[in-house]
Amino acid sequence: MKQMSKEDVIKLFEEHDRRWSRLAGLDVLFWSSFPWPMLRPPSDPEQITYPEVQAYVLSPHQPGEKTSKERIKDYLRKWHPDRFETKLLPKVREDDRETVKEGAGAVARHLNKLLSSLSVSDENGLFG
Repeated sequence: MKQMSKEDVIKLFEEHDRRWSRLAGLDVLFWSSFPWPMLRPPSDPEQITYPEVQAYVLSPHQPGEKTSKERIKDYLRKWHPDRFETKLLPKVREDDRETVKEGAGAVARHLNKLLSSLSVSDENGLFG
């Protein structure tokens, strides 16, 4: 697989922002409707791995001036089961629903792990 250029990654983040803003207005959602937080779109929940989510969320090409922690918290707000399962999951097509729920759960777990790992490094004084 070809390495993504900086421009490709920036375009991906812009496209994901557009897709997030459109989700609320759609009546029916599919697995492919979601801007999964990975540089390459997963085809199933097993492909949503911690290293992939970490690479995406901590990418130096993320837009804006937010810290890594702020960015993780923003993604957690989108993917947290309490919000995701009440606002978006009911709109997912029945035959995709369980897979999407599993994928969103994996994203939330990886984001929480990432947030914890950053908090531990902060507490240990590893500010760089």
